[in-house]
Amino acid sequence: MDVPGRNPLISVKGSAFHNPAVIAAVAAALGALLFANIFAFASGSESLWVISSVLIADMLTVGVGIAIAAREVMRAERRSGQSQARLDAIVDSAMDAIVTVDGGQRIVLFNRAAEQIFGVHRDDAIGSPLERFIPQRFRGAHRGHVEHFGNTGVTGRRMGDTTTLWALRADGIEFPIEASISQAGAPGQRFYTVILRDITLRKNAQDALQAQKEELRRLSAQVLEAREEEKTRIARELHDELGQLLTALKMDLAWLRERLLPGDADAAQRAERMRRVLDQTVGSTRRISADLRPLMLDDLGLAEAANWLVGDFASRSGVQCEIRMTGNGGLEGIDRSVATAIYRALQESLTNIARHAGARQAWVRVGADNGEIFFEVEDDGRGIAPADLAKTRSLGLKGMRERVDYLGGSIEVARAPRGGTRVSVRLPARQTPQ
Repeated sequence: MDVPGRNPLISVKGSAFHNPAVIAAVAAALGALLFANIFAFASGSESLWVISSVLIADMLTVGVGIAIAAREVMRAERRSGQSQARLDAIVDSAMDAIVTVDGGQRIVLFNRAAEQIFGVHRDDAIGSPLERFIPQRFRGAHRGHVEHFGNTGVTGRRMGDTTTLWALRADGIEFPIEASISQAGAPGQRFYTVILRDITLRKNAQDALQAQKEELRRLSAQVLEAREEEKTRIARELHDELGQLLTALKMDLAWLRERLLPGDADAAQRAERMRRVLDQTVGSTRRISADLRPLMLDDLGLAEAANWLVGDFASRSGVQCEIRMTGNGGLEGIDRSVATAIYRALQESLTNIARHAGARQAWVRVGADNGEIFFEVEDDGRGIAPADLAKTRSLGLKGMRERVDYLGGSIEVARAPRGGTRVSVRLPARQTPQ
């Protein structure tokens, strides 16, 4: 396996001429020979024996020089071959596929791992275009990307940072890869080396994990939907059946109080206590029913339900709360699941303010914008720390985020400009069937 552009005489390191003593001796001998040649030519024809001796010495020197040079060339070639063999062994022992192409993107190096991954022998791969291992739909873009990479001057980078790369085996089967590319050589003789690995198993595992996450998300959404349906049923029963019974009791108690004897103070006091208990029971029933599912959310819509929720929160928590509605017309006729998600997220946000924020004032904005329903809740409390967001027991925030994500929305929880916490939620007003 020859590395492209490699000079076989890569070094004379280790030769005899690398030794300073040898170099000094050769220089001295050449100097003496030069002096002898000058002396001989200066003596003229009167010193023929000197000229003959010098010529013989010159021929011997040339012969010895040629022999030494040939010997050093052979030794350099042998060392170069050994280095090439070591490099070939290293490249072939690599677990990742290594493919080098020239400026025309024809393969000049193809290691053993590449043979196994692509299912083709290197003798068949060498000299062929790299495109044979790239799916048809990616070939044009790939060539352009490699040419652009060559013009950048960057020596190496990872390929496909944001997308999965695909390669093509000799049998026509596509498979996912991860790869890095590097370049070397002069501008007119550029070589590109790609180191790649087959990530089929990893991608299959990632796809399976993602499918499981989606299945769990759908299951979670179905559980939440079932809970909402059950809450709605219980709230209706509390409001209709229990409410009617309590109303009937109040009417009966009023009838009895009118018929008590004027002088029976104990009976009058007991009747008054019964009236107060009944009033408290009616109020508790209405509150529990509204907490389970505000019927006005179904009957009057999100705008009225949000106004009532904020007003009820302010009266019960003591936190001054302002609500501002924008685009009221856009809040009408939205999907029931979207209205429920917005209402529950708003309810959870206000509950967190009452429990954790220590705030004196809160601001709520609900509206519609470009086909989306949104709300923002902000307070002037102590704020939320990043560690609080990561708590495993923060089930309220996790449930809110899960519901919003499933419906294709976004949620942001961060510090507010006033120092407290800001919760922002956006959801598409219309949901596509899952």
